[in-house]
Amino acid sequence: MSHDLRLVAPAAAAWLTSGILIAVPDLSVPAAVACWIVAVASLGTMLVIRRPRWRTLCGALVVCGAVAGLVAVVVGVTASARLPASLRDAASGHQTVTITATVWSVPVPARSFGRSSSVDGGSARFRATIASISHRGDTTMVSVPIVAFAPTPVGSSRTLAIGSTVRLIGTPRVTDPGDSAAALFFSHSRAEVVAEAPWTLSWANDLRSGFSVAAATLPGEGADLLPGLAIGDTSAVTPELNDAMKSSALSHLTAVSGANCAIVIASIMLLGAVLGLRRWARIALSLAALLGFAILVTPEPSVLRSAVMASVTLVSIGIGRPGRGVATLGLSVVILLVSDPWLSRNYGFALSVLATAGLLVIAGPLARALSRWMPTALALIISIPFAAQLACQPVLLLLNPSIALYGVPANLLAAPAAPIATVIGLIGCLLLPVLPGVARGLIAAAWAPSEWIAAVATTSAALPGNRLPWLEGFAGFLLLSLGTILAIALLLRRRDGRRRRWPAAVLAVLLAGGGGYAGSLAGAGLGRTLAFPDRWQIAACDIGQGDAVLVRDGEQYALIDVGPDPALLTECLEGLHVARINLLVLTHYDLDHVGGLDAVIGRVDHALVGIPENAQDAGLHERLAAGGADVRQSARGDSGSLGSLAWRILWPVSGSTRMQTGNPGSVTIEFEGGGLRSIFLGDLGEEAQDALLRASPPGSVDVVKVAHHGSSDQSAALYETLAARVGLISVGSDNTYGHPTQRLLDILRGVGTEIERTDLEGLVVVARADDGALSVWSERVASADRLSQASARGG
Repeated sequence: MSHDLRLVAPAAAAWLTSGILIAVPDLSVPAAVACWIVAVASLGTMLVIRRPRWRTLCGALVVCGAVAGLVAVVVGVTASARLPASLRDAASGHQTVTITATVWSVPVPARSFGRSSSVDGGSARFRATIASISHRGDTTMVSVPIVAFAPTPVGSSRTLAIGSTVRLIGTPRVTDPGDSAAALFFSHSRAEVVAEAPWTLSWANDLRSGFSVAAATLPGEGADLLPGLAIGDTSAVTPELNDAMKSSALSHLTAVSGANCAIVIASIMLLGAVLGLRRWARIALSLAALLGFAILVTPEPSVLRSAVMASVTLVSIGIGRPGRGVATLGLSVVILLVSDPWLSRNYGFALSVLATAGLLVIAGPLARALSRWMPTALALIISIPFAAQLACQPVLLLLNPSIALYGVPANLLAAPAAPIATVIGLIGCLLLPVLPGVARGLIAAAWAPSEWIAAVATTSAALPGNRLPWLEGFAGFLLLSLGTILAIALLLRRRDGRRRRWPAAVLAVLLAGGGGYAGSLAGAGLGRTLAFPDRWQIAACDIGQGDAVLVRDGEQYALIDVGPDPALLTECLEGLHVARINLLVLTHYDLDHVGGLDAVIGRVDHALVGIPENAQDAGLHERLAAGGADVRQSARGDSGSLGSLAWRILWPVSGSTRMQTGNPGSVTIEFEGGGLRSIFLGDLGEEAQDALLRASPPGSVDVVKVAHHGSSDQSAALYETLAARVGLISVGSDNTYGHPTQRLLDILRGVGTEIERTDLEGLVVVARADDGALSVWSERVASADRLSQASARGG
C-alpha cells in the first residue's frame, strides 16, 4: 500500500464517519466504541503477524479506526451543544427571543422571506455564533452556529464587522442536522452592535472595507468581481453575475484556494531568502503570513483546506521530510474533519478537496496523454481545468443536475487572467493604509483582468446549450462518476505495446453512452417542445421559495405575486413570451411574494393589492403607479374580467377587524372561463381558510394554488370543498422550512387532487385540451426517487 493511500484511507474514514453521524448523532457513542475496537484489534493483529503486506493493512486499519473513533467522539460531544433546548423550544414554538452573537462572515445582501424588509432598508445575511439566548427574563449561555438575517439601512449590508458582537431580536428556525449552521435566525430589527471586533480582526475588516470602496469606484462588472478575485469577498457580486460565473464553471475563481496561499508563501520565502534568513525563520514568517491571509480573506471551507494544507507542507519542509501532495491533502482533511465534522456536509469544502485531488492525481497524466496530439504547453493548460472539472462534476450534479458544456473553454480563457488580478489586487489591498495613491493605481490595473473574466462568464452563460441536463439524484451521481472513472482510465492507460481488450470495450461503452445521451437530449428537447400547450391558461413559474403564477386568456395576462427575485421572474416571463401584465395581484407583502417587483415595473396595467402595513409596503404601490399602473386596494366582492375570463376577490373581508394583513390577509382571487375554474390562496393559514370557507364559499374548482407553499397550516375542510383536480405548489428546492409538508400532501391526496410542484418539476403549465380534458405540462418530470425523498423531507 503506497504512502499516499495510507493517509487517503483515514481521510475517507473520517469523512464517511462524520457524514453519517452528524445526521444521526445518537449513534456517536456506539460508533466510537466500535471504531476503537477495530483499531485495537488491528493493532494486536499487526503485532503478531509477520507478512509485510498484512502488517501494512492492519496498520492502515489502526489509523482508520482511531481517526473514525475520534471523529465520532467529537460529534457526540458537540452535537447536543449545537442545538440546546432553549433554542430548540424557541424554534418549535415560533417564539421571539433576544440573542447576542459574534459575526463571522462578511454580511451580504439577502432575501430572508419574512417581512419584506425594514421600512427604510433591505436585509443582510451573515454567519454568526450565538453566545446567549434570552426569553422572558431567562438567559442561557450557549455556543450555536447560525445564519442570521437582519434588516439594514438603505444601500448598506456591510455595517457589521467580522468579530463584532451584536444583539438581535427575532425568531430562530432549526435547520437539518447536517447543516453547518444549527439554525437560521430572522431578526425583526437591525442588529445592535454591543462590542466591536478585537484588534486581531479589526485590521482585516478595515482592509476589506477600504478595498471594496476603492473597487466600487471602477466601472462595469469587473469592479464587482475584483474583491472576490483578490480577497475572496463576493458581497458586491450581483445575482446575475453570480449566476453567470456558476453557469460557466468559473465561480471557483472567487473562492480563495491553494494557488492564493502558494503565492503568499512563495513571496515570503523569496523575500526571506533575499534577506538571508534561515530556513526555520522563513517558514515561521510564512506561517504567520498565512494566518494573516486567512483572517483577511475569512476562513471559508476552501480557505481552511488551503491554509491547513500549506501549513502541513511548510512544517514537513521544516523537519526535512517534505510530503507528497496527495498525502498532504489526506492529512489536511483528517485535521479539519476532526476539528469540525460538519465540514463533511459542506459542498464548498468537498469541491475544494476534489478539485485539489483532481489536480494532483489527474492533471499530470492527462497532460502527458494530451501531449501526444498537441504541444506540451497547450496540453498542460487544458489539463488543469479539465482535471478539476472531472473531479468535481459528480458533486456539482447534486447541486444542479446539469453539465456546464462550456466550462473548460471558459476556464481556458479566464484562468490566465485570474492570478494577475489576484496578485495585483492583493498587493493593492495591503498598500491601501500606507500608500493609498499607489494602491488605487494597482487596484485599477487589477480591474482589467477582472473585467475580462466577467465578460467571459457572461458571454459563456448566454451561449445556447450552456448547461446540459442530467439525471437527478444519487442515480445521476453514480452514472456520471462511473463515466468519469472509465474516461480517466482510458486516457491514462499504459502504452507499452501490449494489446489489451479492455480499452476497446471501455471506448465502446463511452461512445454508446455518449450517443444515447445526445439522442435523449435531442429527443427530450423536441418532445417537450412539441408537447408544450400553446393555449395554456395557468403557468406556475419556477422562482424558488415564493409565488409567481400567471393566468392567461389569449394575449391577456394576469400575474399573482412576483416571487423573491426579479431575475428569476424575468426569465420565466421571457420564456413564456409575456411582455405586458394586464392584471397584477400582490396577495401580501412578504418578500417571497413581492421581491421580484422590479421585473414588472412599467409593464403593469392594473394592480390589486392588500392593505399595506408600513411605509415600505405603501412605497411599492407608489412605484407601480409611477410605472403607469392603476393600483387599487382590493377586498371581497371586487370583480372584473381578463379577456373572456371572469375574476372575483374572495378574501379578505373589507371592514373586518381581524385577518386583514400578513398571511391571514392574503388577497384571494378566483378565475373562471375557458373551461377552467381556479383559485389562488396566497399564504392563508388554516384559521383564515376556515373563515374564507364561511364568508365566501368558493365551491369546487379545477385548479388550486396551494396556500403557503404547502405548509402544515392548512384547512382540510377547504380543500375537500374545492375538490380540485390539480394542486399547484410553488416551492423552492431543498428549502429549510420542510415545505411541502406531509400533512398537506396527505390532504390533497385524500381529496383526489393531483399534486404538481415547482421544486421537482420546474415550470408547470395547465391547459384545457381540445377534447375538454385537463392537461398538465411541466419543464421536467419528477422521478420516483425524487418524489419519495421529497415526501420523506416533508414528513
